[in-house]
Amino acid sequence: MLGSDSGRPMASSSNNGPGAFSTAFRPGAPDGGHGRRSSGGRHGEQHNSHRIGWLRAVVLGANDGTISVASLVVGIAASGALRPQILISGLAATVAGAASMAAGEFVSVQSQADTEQADLARERRELATDPAGELAELVEIYQGRGLTLETARQVAEQLTLHDALGAHARDELGLTETLRARPIQAALASAASFCLGALVPILAILLAPQSRIGLVTTAAALAALAMLGALSARAGGAATLRSMVRMVVWGALALGLTALVGHLAGAVV
Repeated sequence: MLGSDSGRPMASSSNNGPGAFSTAFRPGAPDGGHGRRSSGGRHGEQHNSHRIGWLRAVVLGANDGTISVASLVVGIAASGALRPQILISGLAATVAGAASMAAGEFVSVQSQADTEQADLARERRELATDPAGELAELVEIYQGRGLTLETARQVAEQLTLHDALGAHARDELGLTETLRARPIQAALASAASFCLGALVPILAILLAPQSRIGLVTTAAALAALAMLGALSARAGGAATLRSMVRMVVWGALALGLTALVGHLAGAVV
């Protein structure tokens, strides 16, 4: 609608419904299509920010699965335990760890989603009660990014007419479809990747000679961590060597510490 004082377009109530946020940042839209090539072929850049959500959960889950279960296995093996006891401990750690990762990730990301929805509800109310003030906020934001007053006002007016809530969600709150909280996706990705990471030490227990379980588990875990670091770096477009070194160093510290504790204890955990 038009503001009665200036004749400039204000927020239209038709764009402020419950689905405004999702439609504003639908996949393929200019602000929600990171990592996708445009159908017209004019924008050929390839970005990786659309992978942030699932990549974080997968890397964290696989890393935790490999390190925590392998560390437990190495520690128990160093204490002198036999293969059946080590295997039962490894399987129990896998189940408990996957459940813990899923629950923790869901609660954490759901809290983020609740906060996002509360912020959007507040913006929706403000757009309904003070559209002129909300338009002025957008103008100020765009001026702060380097636009002139006139250009900032034109941009704010056009975006307000197109999708007022979407514009405020993106430019005032910093919420986009790419970074939107997805608790179920994060929980499932964390649990599945934890189990995948834990598969490395479990296989080492089954395949290694009794006297070499700790050594084989350590070598397999470090190799898996190096591979995980390389894959995550490639998926995220980061430096491969730095990611591999970071994963291996921290994994080696965890494995070494638990092996030392198991050796000093000298008893089955």
